[in-house]
Amino acid sequence: MNQPLAYVHPGAKIAKNVVIEPFTTIHNNVIIGDGTWIGSNVTIMEGARIGKNCNIFPGAVISAVPQDLKFGGEDSLAIIGDNCTIRECVTINRGTVASGQTTLGDNCLVMAYAHIAHDCEIGNNAIIVNGVALAGHVVVGNHAVIGGLAAIHQFIHIGDHAMISGGSLVRKDVPPYTKAAKEPLSYVGINSVGLRRRGFSTDKIREIQEIYRILYQKNYNTTQALSIIEAEMEATPERDEILDFIRNSSRGIMKGYSGNY
Repeated sequence: MNQPLAYVHPGAKIAKNVVIEPFTTIHNNVIIGDGTWIGSNVTIMEGARIGKNCNIFPGAVISAVPQDLKFGGEDSLAIIGDNCTIRECVTINRGTVASGQTTLGDNCLVMAYAHIAHDCEIGNNAIIVNGVALAGHVVVGNHAVIGGLAAIHQFIHIGDHAMISGGSLVRKDVPPYTKAAKEPLSYVGINSVGLRRRGFSTDKIREIQEIYRILYQKNYNTTQALSIIEAEMEATPERDEILDFIRNSSRGIMKGYSGNY
């Protein structure tokens, strides 16, 4: 890491085998794990915690203060897990007093020009495509995929294995295992291709499909659908995850099929 054209604050803690390219700036109170590569012209600011074997491409800004007028200069963190790839010009802001941290799980890919705002919580193996904008306090589940240029409203919750179409405006929560598209954002099926790739059995995929048929295609309201799913379908981790997600949704879930299809 002896790169004379980069600036590394003496208070930063840099592990072994970290490569820092020219014209990068690393501030105080930063920790970077073993084997990580930091490209040129990257800025890593106070409160960054970056895991092992990450790749951060030129122009990224990690752990800048939140773009929130309520932010009072409090100490907070931006935490990035292991084996993450952060592409060109990505911005990840640190947290506010609300949670104290913004987090990105392990094995994530954040493509160029995406923005992750303060207090977001991104799970493992998530893919955030070019130009996606996440407002503050967004929760993104494990293995979720957010298509390019999508805009996510603050406090939205996106479930595990969900897939959101590029260019979407996400104003409501997106339940686990689903695909979301159209305007306004709507349920367009389950993410069966992604589930197969991750080892879900045909029977398990059919179970998830049946849950969402009851919820979105049987002309029940949400309360009725949840009661029927709970009464008529065998209790499984996937069923219970879906029920808990919907019942705990503070913004309400995306709408179902409409005449626009």
